[in-house]
Amino acid sequence: MVETSPISALQAYTKAIDQAANSKSTGTVVGSDEVTTGPSFAELVQEAGKEAVSDGLNSEKVSLQSLTGEAGLVDIVTAISSAEVTLETVVSVRDRVIQAYQDIIKMPI
Repeated sequence: MVETSPISALQAYTKAIDQAANSKSTGTVVGSDEVTTGPSFAELVQEAGKEAVSDGLNSEKVSLQSLTGEAGLVDIVTAISSAEVTLETVVSVRDRVIQAYQDIIKMPI
């Protein structure tokens, strides 16, 4: 079961802020600017795809557990909501990529 208390949300938020702050501090100084080193765009997209598939599999697993009575109502709703948000995000990104491709095709040479 996923813990959804305000304290766990605050801890997750604090952890995310700390990770973001630590990732920005690693970089190479070029002139007077700092070039941050991190994952490439392709790696970010690949990781997001893996997380989307993982969310979908998790929701399917919880759905099957609900049929056997092993999962509670809160678990089911949480898993399905997470899968729904992930699917909406994937569809939105797909639509933006298609729109960008169409805009590039329309550009004069």
